[in-house]
Amino acid sequence: MRKEKRDDSGRRNRCLTACMAVFMAALLFTGCGKSESGTKIVLFTGFGRDEIFRIEDQSCTLPEIMVYLTNTQNQYEEIYGVQIWDTTLDGVTLEENVKETVLAKIAQIKTMNLLAREHQVSLSDGEQEMAKAAAAEYFASLHAAETEAMGIKQETVAQLYAEYALAEKVYTYIIKDINPEISDDEARTITVQHILIKTYTLDGTGKKIGYTESAKAEAYRQAVQIQELAQSGEQDFEELITRYSEDSVATYSFRKGEMDAAFEQAAFNLGTGEISGVVESESGYHIIRCLSTFNREETDSNKLKIVEQRKKEVFGQEYDEFVSTLTRNLNKELWDSVSFIHEKEVVTSDFFDVYLKYFG
Repeated sequence: MRKEKRDDSGRRNRCLTACMAVFMAALLFTGCGKSESGTKIVLFTGFGRDEIFRIEDQSCTLPEIMVYLTNTQNQYEEIYGVQIWDTTLDGVTLEENVKETVLAKIAQIKTMNLLAREHQVSLSDGEQEMAKAAAAEYFASLHAAETEAMGIKQETVAQLYAEYALAEKVYTYIIKDINPEISDDEARTITVQHILIKTYTLDGTGKKIGYTESAKAEAYRQAVQIQELAQSGEQDFEELITRYSEDSVATYSFRKGEMDAAFEQAAFNLGTGEISGVVESESGYHIIRCLSTFNREETDSNKLKIVEQRKKEVFGQEYDEFVSTLTRNLNKELWDSVSFIHEKEVVTSDFFDVYLKYFG
């Protein structure tokens, strides 16, 4: 039986998987006839029935695309309503954006299956059975109208789950030995307040226009006066922020590599409660006051984030090099004909949730 109402955790899972589709997109098909990282693109007419694309011997069919596309569509609609599809950005509709994201996601999974073959990584018998069990559960949740609209069979779903699981497995295999030592200094977050005196204006299009030399000199003179007031303690720093700062944000928390280099260097050289001299950045002149130089909990959390980022970078480098050796073929005519299913009986959105139940 299909649940008519789902709890908040299920809604959050679906939101996460929708975001994950965007995050995982490798954009293998970014444009016809253009080569990314040396990848060979060939458009030809030798496609099988309902074949959307082929990467080497990995093929993707229309039913496979429709499972991902329909579930992603319904995830969006459950959270934002059907009116979300009225959204456009730079002349591109959200539906077109989601289509391309889904295509890129499946292309990445197919590519990672090829990469798994290179590394001789495969699913165990138990994992294969899990994929089949997940497929049986998901397929049983569908109405006849949904299986017909997507054109799928249970075997198709089992294949999709198995390929998804193998893609995750080869990722884990490639990054298994990546465990860099991250120092406290590299991971620590500091918190500062600052006063900004700008050295630019904005034109009608929002483009930055730098001050003239005389205007910049006046801005510097003002910044020096404010710094002297702050250093003397004659006025509270927060009062000086309210009176003089031209930044809408007064307080920043950040770690190394996240801010303007000059601003960051000055801030990390301060002790708690210390005030910097006048610091120049691309935005103007800053006077910085350090509120906190170290937080154990935040530092440990940052270490985990940095390690995960390093792992992604290592995998990304190998993945990009591998992609550059592949030939990809897109059935553009069929792909251009693909669109969302707008039928009230087609509401399936649990494909990714069922996967996480078995493989999460």
